[in-house]
Amino acid sequence: MSFIDTKDITIYYEKSPSRSKGPLLYIGGTGSDLRNRPNQLNSPLTEHFELIGYDQRGLGQTSKPTQPYSMKQYADDAADLIDKLGISSLPVMGVSFGGMVAQELAIRHSEKVSQLVLACTSSGGKGGSSYPLHKLEELDPEKKLEAGIKINDLRITDAWVKENTEDWKKLKELSANRIQYKPEPSGFKNQLMARKEHDTSNRLSAIKVPVLLLGGKYDGIAPVKNMEYLHKNIKFSTLNFYEGGHLFLIQDKEAFKDIIEWITKNR
Repeated sequence: MSFIDTKDITIYYEKSPSRSKGPLLYIGGTGSDLRNRPNQLNSPLTEHFELIGYDQRGLGQTSKPTQPYSMKQYADDAADLIDKLGISSLPVMGVSFGGMVAQELAIRHSEKVSQLVLACTSSGGKGGSSYPLHKLEELDPEKKLEAGIKINDLRITDAWVKENTEDWKKLKELSANRIQYKPEPSGFKNQLMARKEHDTSNRLSAIKVPVLLLGGKYDGIAPVKNMEYLHKNIKFSTLNFYEGGHLFLIQDKEAFKDIIEWITKNR
């Protein structure tokens, strides 16, 4: 558990023990906070890689500047962290919002990324925007919770809810209590606004490294068509879909196996 000062902010990060396959930078999703467990540092990835995870600006124990944030800043923060750790180049995995940051990182700082794993994410622009999560902030807490569950997994329809009232109740309880550390409001809002403006759709050809794309078949946040656009427009990409929604990484055990195998094969 450590802090690193960059030219703009102080970044909180954690690393798993060293492994033979070397380091892997993991960029998390909207509202991510490493104090919430389990997280990527409890995943099967740590059995093979020295996993580096960090709190992004506005979140967790990292600095929370009051001015608006941009996706370029998020990418530059990741690049600064890599530099400060004394790493020249490494594989990068970005999940959801982290996948958006990882796209910007691979475009703006291509020399730092040796391989790229993009999970349940979007290019924005004409490639399809991710679900506008900032709109959920306008709802009352109960409606926000219910809407969030349904867009995470499109199998959770109104009809399903009517037929599975007890399961729906348990699902809501689990979702409501899943996160212990809630994001600080102003930093979280700044992240959501940066997310809203994300658009790499016309610049994806600049990504020259091997890319593994992974999506959930029932994801309403980063739908199938968004992942297919990424695949069509990133030259050296492979696309796999899994049984699950936006949380397919924990719903389909094959996903992590495929990630580990792919990174190892394409080193």
